[in-house]
Amino acid sequence: MNNIGLILEGGGMRGVYTAGVLDFFMDKNLYFPYVSGVSMGACNAASYVSKQRGRTKSVTVDLADDSRYISLKNFIKYKSIFGMDFIFDEVPNKLFPFDFNTFSNSTQKLVIGTTDCLTGKEVYFSHSSSNDILDIIRASSSLPFISEPVKINNYTLMDGGIADPIPIKRSIEDGNAKNVLILTREADYIKNPFKHNWILSKKYSQFKGLCKAILNRHKLYNETLKYISHLENTGKVFIIRPTFSPKVKRIEKNKSRLNALYLEGYKDAEKNYDKLLQFLNSN
Repeated sequence: MNNIGLILEGGGMRGVYTAGVLDFFMDKNLYFPYVSGVSMGACNAASYVSKQRGRTKSVTVDLADDSRYISLKNFIKYKSIFGMDFIFDEVPNKLFPFDFNTFSNSTQKLVIGTTDCLTGKEVYFSHSSSNDILDIIRASSSLPFISEPVKINNYTLMDGGIADPIPIKRSIEDGNAKNVLILTREADYIKNPFKHNWILSKKYSQFKGLCKAILNRHKLYNETLKYISHLENTGKVFIIRPTFSPKVKRIEKNKSRLNALYLEGYKDAEKNYDKLLQFLNSN
């Protein structure tokens, strides 16, 4: 299976849908040679490359009501609703150990997108870079207003979904003629403009590029969806996504909703599996 990319959208806790899809892929021993993700998609991608079935679901669902994971207390103490130190230190190193050995020895290429706060442009990292993969994923997952930026090398970085919400063009540039996309929104979803310009400019006055990117995000996202639809119609893209608008919010503590969305992802992957194989094996 050459020149085929797997692209994973973010979406906060809605990413548990993607976890369900990927767990089905792992049950079928289906591993793509190229994987790209942003934000929660990057978290999903890492556990997929490390071949840890069920890990992302366990982290997302089991810890949903843990105040160390999500809480207002975190925001007051650390300026982040998500406990980022907890998520990217204690969780992968102690509670739900990340298989660094399998990950580092994988032949899969993993590309993670982030947003440069100064320029507002995308910055990509691969898991073969010298940087700590946890720092890269943390940067890609640091959402504006509810998380702090992450510094890597000479960059100040935040949520990869701002500059490149669905990195399909990057995958094509990297030589993938066909791509499989796991999206976390329904087919008729349209992103609305950001409405709180004054809060944005006050909060991130030193990051003009980031502000501009956030204000333009809805246009970029909706244009990307149109581009993806064109690729789908020409047989170059295969999409798996929720049929209806997910009841799970970007920040979600309801475990039953999270479990339901996970199962929806798993079942959607199972339902589309034969068509997916046809797509992968077609010229």
